[in-house]
Amino acid sequence: MRYIRFISICIVALVSRQTGLTQERNDIEATVRKVADNIIQSTSFRFTNTKTQEKADQAKALASSVDVKAESKFNKWMYVNGVLTTGMMHLAEVTQDSRYADYSKKNFSFIFSNLDYFKTLFDAGNNSVEYRPVFRMGSLDDVGAMAAGLTDVYNLDKRPEYLAYLERAADYIMNRQVRLPDGTLARNGPRKMTMWLDDIYMSIPFIARMGKLTGDPKYFDFAVQQVENFNRYMYDSSTGLYFHAYYSDENMHGVARWGRSNGWIAVAQTELLNNMPENHPKRAEMIRFLLRDIVGFSRYQDTSGMWHQVLDKPDSYLESSVTAMFIYTIAKAVNKGWINKRFISIAQNAWEGLSRKITADGLVQDICIGTSIEEDIRYYYTRPKETNDTHGLGPVLLAGAEMILAKDKMVDISKRR
Repeated sequence: MRYIRFISICIVALVSRQTGLTQERNDIEATVRKVADNIIQSTSFRFTNTKTQEKADQAKALASSVDVKAESKFNKWMYVNGVLTTGMMHLAEVTQDSRYADYSKKNFSFIFSNLDYFKTLFDAGNNSVEYRPVFRMGSLDDVGAMAAGLTDVYNLDKRPEYLAYLERAADYIMNRQVRLPDGTLARNGPRKMTMWLDDIYMSIPFIARMGKLTGDPKYFDFAVQQVENFNRYMYDSSTGLYFHAYYSDENMHGVARWGRSNGWIAVAQTELLNNMPENHPKRAEMIRFLLRDIVGFSRYQDTSGMWHQVLDKPDSYLESSVTAMFIYTIAKAVNKGWINKRFISIAQNAWEGLSRKITADGLVQDICIGTSIEEDIRYYYTRPKETNDTHGLGPVLLAGAEMILAKDKMVDISKRR
């Protein structure tokens, strides 16, 4: 009788556990869908003349003018929207809801179908035209993140003009971007030959996707070299974090271990591993780098579950984009089996904190706006934080989608016990 009672108690406890996990999983999906749905509802797919206020669905319906701009910030050619695309596409895959992939396909179709209008203005010497980065390819910000998103779209919508752009973008990053003498990607502004930690994301996720798309190992060789070099130049062994900048002219690091820049390198290394062949000779090394990063930044997690704007400065504000990036990195690494599954508790605590920054209508609070490099730490402390700034939306979608998968795995394990 006692044995039967014990078995009954165990069954009840197991069912209760499964029910709780399922509810947690559904809550995560509901939250991340609110964010994605708000973005879709906020995107107009229209152009407007900012002076005359005339509007049209196609740019060619308006008189030729540099004042004609995409009306919605989500229709701009900006690296943040490349991250947004990868988030939307991942959410579509996880939820099996085609609306999110359809949104991304529609966005690139909207841009590419209107490029000729703006190319004519650009060729005439106008540098302030919409979609200028498509034509000029003058920086990694112009290219890498949007190309990564476009690659995900191209896998579903194989338009030749998309592939032509991807090939041009890959050539720019691999052969034409400014770099240090040893081949490490760099920038010439605001200081010459300076490394930004951000640039590992503005290049590697796309280059890794090109490696997978083409099967050409040169892309993975290039990506691995950059990860190795960025770790060598910018990793700070005393804290387990990365500096935001490295000034090659003085052989000196910048002042800040800025949150989002550490998020960029974490996600970049995650995306490389997610795309590189299982038998790549450098795969184990890349996993070691990623695990070192995860252990490093986890030491600075706030009791709220979130991370700070300046990671090692707990008096700086709690920031949403870096928190989302770290959630995605940890959850993906656990889900893929690259690291011990017990690390998922870090991501779970972080999601609890981040979810409190998401409003009932799907707006994400406390996202640091675009940030340059500066020599003084006060600059990083005082960067404004905004609600629904585009720098945080793609990372939130990636984080939420990967946490759904993590909960699905937990439910599955619970059912098999």
